[in-house]
Order: sequence, then C-alpha cells, then structure tokens
Amino acid sequence: MKTALRYLAVILTLFLAWKAAASTLTGGVLPQPEAALEAFLRDLARWSYWGHVWASTRRVLWAMALAWGVGFPLGILMGSRRAVDAALAPFVILTYPVPKIVLLPVFLLLLGLGDAAKVSMIALILGYQVLVTTRDGARGVNPKYVDTVRSLGGGYGQVLRHVLLPAALPHGFTALRLNTGVSVAVLFFVESFATTQGLGYFIMDSWGRLDYPAMFSGIFGMSGLGVALYETVNALERRACRWRRERETAG
Repeated sequence: MKTALRYLAVILTLFLAWKAAASTLTGGVLPQPEAALEAFLRDLARWSYWGHVWASTRRVLWAMALAWGVGFPLGILMGSRRAVDAALAPFVILTYPVPKIVLLPVFLLLLGLGDAAKVSMIALILGYQVLVTTRDGARGVNPKYVDTVRSLGGGYGQVLRHVLLPAALPHGFTALRLNTGVSVAVLFFVESFATTQGLGYFIMDSWGRLDYPAMFSGIFGMSGLGVALYETVNALERRACRWRRERETAG
C-alpha cells in the first residue's frame, strides 16, 4: 500500500511539472499530459500495441535470464577459486569499462537482425554487472565461515550452499535490480532500428510520423515495463533472501 502511494505521489508530481512545461512551450512538441494519457488508454485497447509490449518484454526477460545464468555462477566461481579468478579477472577488468553498446553492429552482423542480437546485447551489458558484483560478494566472505564448514567435513558443495550462495545472492540481485533501467534503455536503443516490433520501434515510428501523443504512449509503456521489472526482481530478492529479513527482524 505504501509503495502504491509513493508511486501515485511521483506520478502526480510529474503530471504537474509536465502540465506546466506543456503550457509554457509552443509548437505542440510537448503535448498536454491529458492528450498523451488519452492516447495511451486508446492504445491499451489495441492488440497491436500489446504486440509491441510483448515483443519488448520477451526480449528483456530472455536477456536478464541469460545475464543471470552466466554472470552469477561465473561470479561465484571467480570469487571462490583463486586460480579461476587469476585467469579471468584480467579479461574482465580490461573489457568491463568498454561501452558494450558499440558492439551492436558486430552482433547484428554475426547473429542477424532478429531477436538473438538484441537479447545478446542486453545480456552482455547486464551480465557484466551481475558478474562483477557477485564476484565481489563471494570474495568478501570471511574465511572463518569456509573453514568452519570444512572442519565439519563439508566439501565445496556444502561451502557453496551454506556460505557462498547466501553471501553472493544479495549482490547479484542488487545488480540485477539496479540495472533494470539500463536494460530497458538498451532495449529502446536496439529496438530503434532493424525491427518492426517492440516499444522502442513504436516510439521512434510515432516520432517519425510527428504523432507525439502516440510517442508518449510508447514511453509510458516502456516506463511501465521498467517499473514492473524492478518490482519483480525486488520480489524475487525478498523471496530468495528471506534469511536476511529474518535476521534483521531478530536483530
């Protein structure tokens, strides 16, 4: 309930600021918020609009799953195995600062103009974030916890389950949650060309036709997608890291 009220307060503030800006500017570039909202509600009743929503949702979900599926286990492995970290850390450190989005033309050449290139591009950018933060979480484990498990006869599997996973999960989810905005931003970029489906295409197509209310309808849809992804990851983190809540409550 409190979260819903906070969202309503933010929406109301943005509405008033938008109203003031639209009343000041001339030329119709920035439509009145009522016109944009009317266009959004009209588009919500169209199956074609939901086709764009589904295309964008499908791409970003596949990308997030791929980023987590590769980045999280690799981060734990690097953070817990010195030999693996020594071999891979230089590669990660050297390539991490490189803006991955510049590789999009290469991905399009190698993987074609379909979803594979778009999903891979988003997954690459997000996967680095998950990898680096998970690695740091695993490396930050106090050695005495590992020694305790090993002294009780536990192998690497037990250390992974009882020590490394609880330490790394919050870091991995934090990276995933905080970078949902980055994922949606990259999604918009990759959908701006070489496709006819997706909210990014819908926004740019409306902009090209000078249909600014429809353009904002697409922006609303993409913003809603970002919020939904953020809250979904938030819920998954609460479920997967329930022990943190229990510890905080006990404390």
